[in-house]
Amino acid sequence: MTVLWINLVAVYLVSFLARYYARPTNIGPVYTRPNEILIFVAVASLVMVSGLRNGIGDTSAYMWSYQMNRFTWAEMSFNGDFGFNILQLLLQQISRDPQLLIFATALFTNVLIVISLYKYSKIFELSLYIYITSGMFLVTMNGIRQTLAAAIIFAATKFLLNGDWKKYSLVVLFAFTLHNSALVLIPIYFIVRREAWTKTTLLLLSLSVVIVLGFNQFSSALFSVLGDSRYGQYSNASGEGANVMRVVVNAIPLIVAFMGRHKLKSLFPQSDYIVNMAIIGLVFKLISTQQWIFARFSIYFGFYNIILISWVVSLFVEREKKLIYYCILLFYFLYFYYESVISLGLIYRSDYLTW
Repeated sequence: MTVLWINLVAVYLVSFLARYYARPTNIGPVYTRPNEILIFVAVASLVMVSGLRNGIGDTSAYMWSYQMNRFTWAEMSFNGDFGFNILQLLLQQISRDPQLLIFATALFTNVLIVISLYKYSKIFELSLYIYITSGMFLVTMNGIRQTLAAAIIFAATKFLLNGDWKKYSLVVLFAFTLHNSALVLIPIYFIVRREAWTKTTLLLLSLSVVIVLGFNQFSSALFSVLGDSRYGQYSNASGEGANVMRVVVNAIPLIVAFMGRHKLKSLFPQSDYIVNMAIIGLVFKLISTQQWIFARFSIYFGFYNIILISWVVSLFVEREKKLIYYCILLFYFLYFYYESVISLGLIYRSDYLTW
């Protein structure tokens, strides 16, 4: 964990300085742009820590597969998640060392995520801090294909906000080649492209509560439809549901956003779409308390919650902003400690970064 603690401190301090030395701009909703050189340093820290690991989640399984399998065009099957196999094929032209796969995916994933946070976050260092302490940074190390697909779609936030569904759909289809679950973002595009806190919002939240209360019937119907597909196997997934604490952590920013919805919309006119994505993420989190596999879908929406939190501070009156800012730092730090140390007992392993 020492490496992860050092990374947290380094990324926060460097990104704080990046915002301190920001330059004004009239592009986008933020009106300032953090210092690019310092952002590069923050990204470098994230990529090095993530890319040089050899443990956490399914990392070892990906490394083993990369080392044991030889990917060739002649044997390439363009079914399922073939895009990831093409990526491995290209990387094997450089080296068969599996660390290259881990480093490359860490590079692509983190760069895309940070670029998007750079564009749409109100308080940049707070977004990177929450990216780490909320557990999203750890999630990118445990679900490599899906988080890479999620990062690619997150980078298409511009198309979501501008209502360019054709370009957005093309990006989703590209991400689909890495992880088939990405396809769910196409119908969701039409759900979130509307005003927040309407009857649709109430319907989504109510539906999630109904699903939780009648989960046995819901899961039986769902997995019956999935049948023998690759996702039908999750009907036999063992283990308890996701921690309720994660639902609470995701719900609080949305509650505050609802209370300050009029001010938020005046500060960030396109915030409705960000809010709606965060709400859908909360819906999946809530359902995942009954079966952990549904938490996987929330990966696509967690990044929008990070953006939302960076704007929440601005909803308070001037004399309260610093207090809210420091409260966010404190409570997310405690949450990170609880999740990574107490709940998961996380151990970071690397052949290159050791303390």
